[in-house]
Amino acid sequence: MPDILFHYERVNPTSWAYLSSLLTLALFFKFNRVLSVRNVDLLLLISLAPGLLLVQWAWENMGIADNALTIKHLGFLWLLAVELILLIRMLADNAMVRRPLLEPNLNASGLLFLGSSLLFFLMANVVTGDPKAEDLRPARQTSEVRVDEPDGADHDSFATDGPGFFFLYRLPRISTQTVIGAEPRAGALGSERSERQERIIQEATTRVMAILSHVMIVVGIVVIGHVHFENISMGIAAATMYLLLPYTALWTGSVEHALPGSLLVWSIVLYRRPFLSGMMIGLASGTVYYPAFLIPLWCSYYWARGLKRFVAGILLMVGVLVLTLAYTATDSQRFLANLMQMFGLRLPTAANLQGIWQFWNPVFRYPVLAAFVALAFSFTVLPVQKHLGTLICCSGAIMAATQFWNAYDGGVFIGWFLPMMLLMIFRPNLEDHLAITKVSEGWWLARRRRMAGG
Repeated sequence: MPDILFHYERVNPTSWAYLSSLLTLALFFKFNRVLSVRNVDLLLLISLAPGLLLVQWAWENMGIADNALTIKHLGFLWLLAVELILLIRMLADNAMVRRPLLEPNLNASGLLFLGSSLLFFLMANVVTGDPKAEDLRPARQTSEVRVDEPDGADHDSFATDGPGFFFLYRLPRISTQTVIGAEPRAGALGSERSERQERIIQEATTRVMAILSHVMIVVGIVVIGHVHFENISMGIAAATMYLLLPYTALWTGSVEHALPGSLLVWSIVLYRRPFLSGMMIGLASGTVYYPAFLIPLWCSYYWARGLKRFVAGILLMVGVLVLTLAYTATDSQRFLANLMQMFGLRLPTAANLQGIWQFWNPVFRYPVLAAFVALAFSFTVLPVQKHLGTLICCSGAIMAATQFWNAYDGGVFIGWFLPMMLLMIFRPNLEDHLAITKVSEGWWLARRRRMAGG
């Protein structure tokens, strides 16, 4: 970044948490309606920052500071406590019929300029950031995977990384910010030519995917505000808040955090096209697995019209991912292992647990998982009449609920539900956005209707 801007220095995440929180309050806090729901939502989103900073500091100082493990435990407790309140807030949002228009304290032009500037600096940090040694995973091209890994017996990615698409976990995280007090770890990256070439491939893959994911989120939120909310100012405000929050700056370079959120945002953008929306949900489900629990909710929404097209879109993208696994696998054992990982076909385990379940008894994870499954499938019947607002708030609630049983650092994946949370905060009343009124008939039904009329 100093090569682009003279003597530019990145803001430390702790300092940015203070500055961005104050700026967020200045832009969006309703000082003339202190007890409004908008103000409560802002305070809840800002309160996520301390937990994130505690967890990040613990990760960077693990093995260096004696209290790193205690700080990590405290950080995850903080995150899950705030996310529980956010979960309740999103579940209750569907009952809030009166939604007064609360304009930001800055006009749309000013927010657009601020958001564009923030997007430039965040993406520049991704371009110029360097991954640490512990952040690097062998992100290689498909042909290299087939040659270098002849079998799957040497490393069980499912056990260490969790369910999801195999190649997603091979991408590194580009570190864009470092918490004060963290010291560099020993064991620098190798400088040999082969290692340097592999590192270039790893970093380039991650940078491109991370930048595209964040741009898709920002553009998608603005499009939703303009097209579905019929108020582009609200879309710009939500996108600016997304770029302002400390979480976005801290995890800008992580594809695993940004990609699912971008796909879910565009599933909302394309909700009037069930086939395309199903493709987005299918791709998100195939990459990180957890969005698969959104399918009952979305199928219930499209039950009156568009269900077959939505399911066809899901099956198409899942089929493409399965074919990709089949092409890159060297043998049936590797293919089967990657396929089971993508679909999460494994009984809950007590081994290699991370996050809060590293400290809690894993036995309690089973009732939490059962409650989550019950919640996800309850949306097939409740609420009875589902509209676009229901899709937004309930989708965010499901993705927030995954944090409580996700045994692989569940709690830090705020980007999975953050865009939905922001859309929920700024959305108008969308009770008229029903599938029967907003989703067009399929070409086959339209053709049959024309033939019957002719």
